[in-house]
Formats: sequence, structure tokens, C-alpha cells
Amino acid sequence: MTRVGVVLSGCGVNDGAEIHESVITMLALDRAGVDMVLMAPNIDQLHVINHYTESEMDESRNVLVESARIARGKIRDMAEVHTSDIDALIFPGGFGVAKNLSDYAMAGADCSVNPDVKRFATDVHKAGKPIGVICIAPVMFAKILQGAGDSVELTIGTDEQTSSDINSMGSNHISCPVEDIVIDKKNKIVSTPAYMLAQRISEAAEGIEKLVKEVLAMV
Repeated sequence: MTRVGVVLSGCGVNDGAEIHESVITMLALDRAGVDMVLMAPNIDQLHVINHYTESEMDESRNVLVESARIARGKIRDMAEVHTSDIDALIFPGGFGVAKNLSDYAMAGADCSVNPDVKRFATDVHKAGKPIGVICIAPVMFAKILQGAGDSVELTIGTDEQTSSDINSMGSNHISCPVEDIVIDKKNKIVSTPAYMLAQRISEAAEGIEKLVKEVLAMV
């Protein structure tokens, strides 16, 4: 059975994984009959946001523990996952990608990526296995590949600053509507804007479902 890794970054759009994007991805994979390997780094979140008031809370949370909420407990520490465990990899978006998996939200194009995330994504890419990146995740992936000699076509939709950052990292940003995907066949990378543009969950779902279908076709 095909095994697809899904990397989560917490639980909640403002400080973790975008829940709609994560669940839509998981539903599309389940409907395709594949085996999911859900994972997250075992690290502290940058901070905790009250999603009702959107204000910062005076507490700390763990990315793996919070991600387990979305995974219903069936999740692995990604430091213990190997490339041979999966046939493809998908990163849902959410600010957790830019705050926990990387520090893009604070450092912009000069950001760094969590070592476990960088190692795993780089190994999967070098192994020639397909990767899907959703919402803000493409900018992190551009950073992962920076300096590797791979010019990858990616999209986050139409945001000027983020697309400029992707280009400055050595990848090639392609403008894309919310319901569509950008496919880099040579590098086996698929991206879609999702909530970088979506105003409704159905809009995010349309692009994510296309991304999952294309990633699976590349396996």
C-alpha cells in the first residue's frame, strides 16, 4: 500500500497547522485508499495564540502534542521517521509552518528551517519521491532547497512579498488561483494556495484535492 507522510505543525491556523487544510488532506488521502504516516517535530511552539481573541496567551505548548489533536493520537515524532517509511510527503499550511517548522514569520527570506524538517524533506526530495506543499509551506520548501542547485516552480497564490521571497531563495514563483495547482514535474513538487487565497473551505478543498491526486499520480 502507498504510504504518504503528512507533516503537521501544531493545531490551529495562528500558531500551528491549519486545521481545515490538514483534515482535507487527510480525507483526500483516505479516500484514495493510501496509508498515512502523520508526523510532527517534538519541539515547543513559538507561542500560543487564543484563536477566539487572536491575542497571545501566557503558556507553552508542544508541537507534537498539539498535532496529535488533529491526528487523533496516531502520530509520530518526525525525528524517528525515515525516508523509507513513506512514498510521498505533504505539508499542510498554517502559521505553524512559518513559526514552528521554520522562522519565516519573523525572519522572512533570511529564515532557517527546523533541522528535523530540513533533513527529512531534503532526504525525501533527493530520493525522488513526490512532495506536496500547501498554503505558506512552499516558501519554507524554497528555503530548504536554497543552494541545492534545484530551481523549483512553486506557488503561494499571488501575495507579492511571499512570492518575491520565494524567488530570492532561488525558486520560481508561479501565480495561481485558489482552486488550482502548480506542478513541477521534473522535481516532483506540487503546490496550491489554499488559505493564502481561499475565502471558503470549499475553495481550499478544491486545490488541495487536486494536489493530493497529482502527488499520488507521481508515486
